[in-house]
Amino acid sequence: MEPSAAVAPSAPVPVRPRPPRWLARWAAVVAYLSEDLFGGPRVLKFAWVINFQKGATGLFVLALMWAYDNWSIDAWVYLALHGSYGVLWCLKHLAFPDPGWEKRITLAGAVMAWAGVLGPYWVAPFLLVSGVLGPRPGASAPLIAGCIALYVFGVVLMMCADCQKYFTLKYRRGLIDEGMFKVVRHTNYVGEMMLYASFALLVRHWVPWAILATVWIVVFAKNIMMKEVSLSRYPGFAAYKKRSGLLVPYIG
Repeated sequence: MEPSAAVAPSAPVPVRPRPPRWLARWAAVVAYLSEDLFGGPRVLKFAWVINFQKGATGLFVLALMWAYDNWSIDAWVYLALHGSYGVLWCLKHLAFPDPGWEKRITLAGAVMAWAGVLGPYWVAPFLLVSGVLGPRPGASAPLIAGCIALYVFGVVLMMCADCQKYFTLKYRRGLIDEGMFKVVRHTNYVGEMMLYASFALLVRHWVPWAILATVWIVVFAKNIMMKEVSLSRYPGFAAYKKRSGLLVPYIG
C-alpha cells in the first residue's frame, strides 16, 4: 500500500490546488472508512496496522504450509516472495518511513483497513497452500521464473523510489522529476503493483486478481489522482507531465 508518489515539502510552496469535487468526496470516504470510522479516540498508528500485516505474512504462509501439510515448490516459492516482501517493508519503515502512515486512526478504522485491503492479501496464499482449489499441477518452471523476476523488479522499483522520495523530502522542496521519477511519475505504485502481481500469477486463479483490481481501483487510483492534483501546483509540472508517464513511461 503506497500513500503518495513523488513530491517534496527550498522556496515557498505554491498553493495546493483543490481536487475535483467527485475526487475529494472519494478521498474523504476512503479516509473516513480507514482512519476515522465511527469516530472516537485515534489509538493506533496506521503504520502499526500495515507493518503487522506485512511483517506477519511470512509466518502466516508458513503456518498454512504446516496446517495443510503442503511443502510443495509452489508453497516455498510463495513463502520466499511474499514473506520476504513483508520483511523488506518493515525494514523500509525503519530506514525511511512514509509520513503518510504515521497518522493515528480509530480502532474501527484499523479493522476496516484490515478487512477491506490488508486481510484480503492473505487470500492468495490460502488458495495456493490449502488445496481448496482441488488437485492441480504445480506451476511450471518458466512461470516460477517469471514470477520471481517480476517480484524482484517490483521490489527494487518500489524501494528505490520511496528511498529517493524520502531523502529528497528531507532536504529540499519542489518537484521530483529525476532519478526513479524521471519518466514515470508514480514509480513506487508501479513497483508495488508488479510485486503483488507476481503473487497472483503464482496462485493461478482469478480471485487474487479480483482483490488486487479492487485495491488498485479504489485506493491506488484515488491516491494517484490526488497526487497528480497536488503536483500540478508546481510551475514545472506541465513540462514534466509531457515528458513522463503516469504508470508507464511516456504514457498518460
